[in-house]
Amino acid sequence: MKRVSAVVFGVVLVVVLMGSYVFAQQDAKGCKDHPLFTRMSNFYINKCQTKEYDEVDFLEPPKGEKRVKVGGRKHVIEYLAKKGFEEKTTPLQNMRNYANAARQIGGSVYEQTSNYMAYIKILKDGKEIWVEFNPYGGDRYFLTFVEKEAMKQEVVADAKFMAEGISATGHVAIYGIYFDFNQSDVKPESDPALQEINKLLSGNPNLKVFIVGHTDNAGGVDYNMKLSQARADAVVKALTTKYKVNPQSLKAHGVGQLGPVAPNKTEEGRAKNRRVE
Repeated sequence: MKRVSAVVFGVVLVVVLMGSYVFAQQDAKGCKDHPLFTRMSNFYINKCQTKEYDEVDFLEPPKGEKRVKVGGRKHVIEYLAKKGFEEKTTPLQNMRNYANAARQIGGSVYEQTSNYMAYIKILKDGKEIWVEFNPYGGDRYFLTFVEKEAMKQEVVADAKFMAEGISATGHVAIYGIYFDFNQSDVKPESDPALQEINKLLSGNPNLKVFIVGHTDNAGGVDYNMKLSQARADAVVKALTTKYKVNPQSLKAHGVGQLGPVAPNKTEEGRAKNRRVE
């Protein structure tokens, strides 16, 4: 009886170990391929990470002559080769597969063959998506995706801060007023900022202000002047209709890209320039 028990225990132990080994070859919990690309065959996802906003340096395709900092929603996936397939592919083969797949869907690609990295830029469904392929030998590689967008401004200056800024310098920048791309309709998520402007004007009934719209330098000067004017008009309309601010207290004015407060070379700088004062 003792010999039989030992044999049965040994069989169970082997089954458990084999189960753990198979499980280790499966995708990490909650991880999946990005919608843009499938994976190399016989690879699984070891880990993944998503951040709602981050910035990554890319070599700009197709020539890779300069580095650009791209901000937006970031997703990183690490792929590992399954057991027995570690020597089946090379970094060059993996890189070329992704580079060719990107070109087939209209992407712009720069291949840095000295270290088998690839930088990809794709326009899809109105979004600008940047991708970095980064190999660690033939048995492992990382894909980093950034869906480019401006950082959402979640902190809004309050009425007291606005009053102090106007008193000290004659103007104050207000972030947290949102518009869709190339549109001038004020979005509902702008309400917290508009409420603070209303509080400022309600507490200072003799105050008369310009509502000044600013843009970054994307697009032509004439277009940006018209867009900034339309957006300033929209803010005045929202304040006078929804919040019943006295129309005589406000005047809209658009200056386009003529009053930047930061360099337009980075997304962070352009986001600071897109503002209402």
